[in-house]
Order: sequence, then structure tokens, then C-alpha cells
Amino acid sequence: MYRDPVQSLEPLPSLPAALRALRVGMIGIGTVGAGTFRVLARNQADIAGRAGRPIELVMVAARNLARAAGIVGDAVPVTDDPLRVATHPDVDVVVEVAGGTGPARDWVLAAIAHGKHVVTANKALLAVHGAEIFAAARQHGVAVAYEGAVAVSIPIVKALREGLTANRIEWVAGIINGTTNFILSKMEDDGLDFPAALAQAQALGYAEADPAFDIEGIDAAHKLTLLAANAFGTPVRLADVQVEGITSLQRMDVACAAQLGFRIKLLGVARRREEGIELRVQPALVPASHLMAHVNGSMNAVMVKGDAAGVTMYYGAGAGSEQTASAVIADLVDVARLDGTHAAQRVPHLGFHPHAMSALPVLPPAAACLPHYLRIPVHAAGRIEAVSDWLADQQVPVRQVSLASGQPGMGPQVLVLTQPVRQGTVDLALQALQAHPSVAGKVTALRVEELA
Repeated sequence: MYRDPVQSLEPLPSLPAALRALRVGMIGIGTVGAGTFRVLARNQADIAGRAGRPIELVMVAARNLARAAGIVGDAVPVTDDPLRVATHPDVDVVVEVAGGTGPARDWVLAAIAHGKHVVTANKALLAVHGAEIFAAARQHGVAVAYEGAVAVSIPIVKALREGLTANRIEWVAGIINGTTNFILSKMEDDGLDFPAALAQAQALGYAEADPAFDIEGIDAAHKLTLLAANAFGTPVRLADVQVEGITSLQRMDVACAAQLGFRIKLLGVARRREEGIELRVQPALVPASHLMAHVNGSMNAVMVKGDAAGVTMYYGAGAGSEQTASAVIADLVDVARLDGTHAAQRVPHLGFHPHAMSALPVLPPAAACLPHYLRIPVHAAGRIEAVSDWLADQQVPVRQVSLASGQPGMGPQVLVLTQPVRQGTVDLALQALQAHPSVAGKVTALRVEELA
């Protein structure tokens, strides 16, 4: 019972003994480029076994030729002309890991115009010029792959475009910048203020000498635009992202959030609503019991809610040479498998075929409807219930109100958690609250993301 009839098995047709190697030209041989070379060399047999053909580095462009030659040796030609790599007839795919948005755009477009596939870890390039680059790639029938540009070692682009393809995605939320997550972890765990935590991040190499790109939320915004495009089938919309960094975050708010049962994380959030989508990068309170609250140090994590799969979570390193190389080489393996596949049958660049891309508008910041955390310095503690009554009069419903505890050297601080309320309503209430005679200083407001 329940047995299939025994059938004779015909031998499978044999594969060609050796397919021609995929020939890779690399532009940039810094941290990511060097890591990519090392991993390709170390794991070449496994990579070829998965790709169905060898993947070989055949040319490198770099500013410092001596340094590049010291990394790749004598077997790989080195040039200081990136366009030579981008247009060379012996290159099948160009790996762009030099960074930047100006010259890199020209190199990538030149490669595409010459029929080369492109793999890049350059999130800024795609956030700024992605629409132009993807359109050119469609015109010339080549692929542009960019897993390493979004969440380093986490295969979130593949998850959205392939693993979750049956789902209507409701939201995507991520800790997608390792530098800021390290800083916030130090503020929480070691009680450091922001400048001290930043200095430690710089000393350990997690933050650049000029950290603005990370701490102002710009890096996370670049990544969020790519996540949202793949989740919802919308164009890449960097200009529409509401961006707020962590530079003004105070140690007191980290402590007060902990008192209320939350941790503060810099989140990139893309959420679908009936009237449009929300795109925001912001420091937000996350319940301390939530998995996202336990993503610490320089680690990254992305959560996705789909209507069929429910909530799924993806966790991994947020920075690193070989960690990024892992994603770059995974993209090369995908490109190596494309031989003989018509462009229309490939996984689309942004998860949806061009004719099915969505025209959903991006909602203005005032339309977001979330709970809020408020810290209100007051001249005297008085009756904190009066704060609830006053906020209710301003159409801000309150869930919890209490006094901050254990804050030496600071006057009384009233802590408020609101019910979900539109951002525009909160903004108006904060203007009025700031002018209230009982308020002794600047009112701090942060959003609460419960990610359920």
C-alpha cells in the first residue's frame, strides 16, 4: 500500500565535462574586493560545483597598482583604468566594489552597454542611479545583481525575490547599519553617552573618521530603498525616504526606554498601507522581549511580514570583508547559471517584471500612525495624571504615563507611551506642549515599532 510501481531508471544525460569559465573583471580591490578574491580562491571547487562552471578573476582595476598586484599576484592583470575592465572583450561580468555614485555610474553603464552582466555591493550607486541602471540592463539583456549592497551577508534580496515570491508583503523592517547598532548597544549595555560610544566605534574600526553617512541614517536609507522596491514592486525612491539619524539621541532616553520595557534601535521600515507605502529610517523603541531588540553589536537583522508566510527574520553580520564577499560571490554564481536563459525568464532586478511594477505613492511623514514615546521635562512632578488629560485634549490617547527613575542631576521627567496616533497629530500636540508653562525643557519624541 502507498507504494509507487517499480520503474526502471534511465541514466540521466551527462553534463559537459567542462563549461567555459565565467570571466570576472573587478573594479576596486579594497576591503570587499580583496575579500572576494580570497574567498573565490579558497573555495573555488565548491563555488564551481554550485555554479556548474568555474568562476575566474581575469582583470582588476585599482588606483594603487602595487597594492592590487600584492593581493592578486602575477596571474591576474592589473590596470588603473576602470573603463578598460568595463569594456574588455575577455570579461563576461563586471564586479563593481569601488564605491561612490559618480564614476561608478559611468563604469557600470559602460559595462552594460558592452553586454556585460554587473555585480555590485554599492548601495549608494543603486539608490541614486538604480532606475537608470536597471533600465539600461533590461535594454541590453544583462543582469545587475546586488545582494551585498543591502544587508552584507544576509541573503534578503533573494528571500524577497524568490523565497517569499508567493506573498503579498505587508512590511519590511531592518537593523541595516552595523555602525549605529554598535553605538546604540554600547549606550544601552555600558551606559555610554553618544559621543563616547561613537569614539569607541571609531577606535574599533566600526565607524569611519567621518561617520555622518552612518549616524545620520543615510546608509540605511540607501538600503531601505532597495528593500522596499523588492518587497512592493515600486521604483527605487531614495528622495521619498524620511530619514532621521541617532546624533541627537541621549543616554537618558536609552535608560528611560529600558525602564518602560523597550530598547532603542535605528530601524529602516517600509510598510504597505491601503493608501500607499511608508518609507522611514528612524531611531525607534522596540519591545525588549522582541527578537529585534536582541540584535546587538554590529550585527544586522531584517524582518519581513507576508500574508502567507507570516513574519520571517534574517540575521547576520552587518559589515566585513569576507562577509560582503559571500554575497558578491553568490551573485556571481547566479550570473554563471544564466547561460542560455532568455532575459524575460530571469528573476527580475527588483523582484517584479517591469509591466507589473506598482504605482503606489509614498505617504507623507504626517500620515504614519504609530505609538509614541514622549519624555517631558517638568518643573515639578505634580499630578502626572494631568499630562494624560492634557494630551487627550490634544487628540493624543495615552497608554501609559510614569515618572523617570534613577536619573541623577536631572529634574523630574514625565514618560508617556501613547496609543497609535498619526504623526501629524503628535507634531501639533508637541508644539503646544513645548509652550506649556509646566514644561521645563525640550520634549523628546520617538516612535514605537512593535513589529507584529
